[in-house]
Amino acid sequence: MRESKTDRKKRTEQIIKLLKRAHPDAHCALNHSNAFELLIATILSAQCTDERVNIVTADLFRKYRKPEDYLKVPATELQQDIRTTGFFRNKTKSIQGACKVLIEEFGGEVPQTMAELLRLPGAARKTANVVLGVAFGIAEGIVVDTHVSRLSQRLRLTKQKDAGKIERELMELVPHKDWIIFSHLLIFHGRRICKARRPLCEECVVEKLCPSSILKTGKIPK
Repeated sequence: MRESKTDRKKRTEQIIKLLKRAHPDAHCALNHSNAFELLIATILSAQCTDERVNIVTADLFRKYRKPEDYLKVPATELQQDIRTTGFFRNKTKSIQGACKVLIEEFGGEVPQTMAELLRLPGAARKTANVVLGVAFGIAEGIVVDTHVSRLSQRLRLTKQKDAGKIERELMELVPHKDWIIFSHLLIFHGRRICKARRPLCEECVVEKLCPSSILKTGKIPK
């Protein structure tokens, strides 16, 4: 029987309630002390683990304090500093490009609107949502990373594959007050329980609400 949108919204709210109890410590795992550091860390996190990013930024944030610092060094030097995060040439271009725009258009400060953040090189909606939600407490959307994408599909909250389409569907299901915490909850649950290769369905607090559960289907969900 096909689930109605109203029922899916109710199920989503139940899932959120249970995940809040299971993961009261859910938070942004990227180490930072201000919005600018979070912007840089989020750019570096593309195709890279948060753990690796935190290792790199431990030294990076001591060397580079403000946007001007990233523009004073040759691109090759910054590339070496962030090499282990992968795609270091593209990330260097994005970071230096973003810093240039921050200085020229925003007085060196990280802007607090989606439209302005999207003007920064390397800052797509995911990055903008992370910065707005974590640094400023502004909920303009929902962060969709690999964990959020995978779990929202397994939970049958969406059938979409594209991050933008997933975000739009989740924004219709998740109460606005939970837009920021929702992604943190799915990320923590994805790392601890709903793992990519073999989810621990027998330990999952939302197993009864999950159509993809191994206990129901007998199959490991994609």
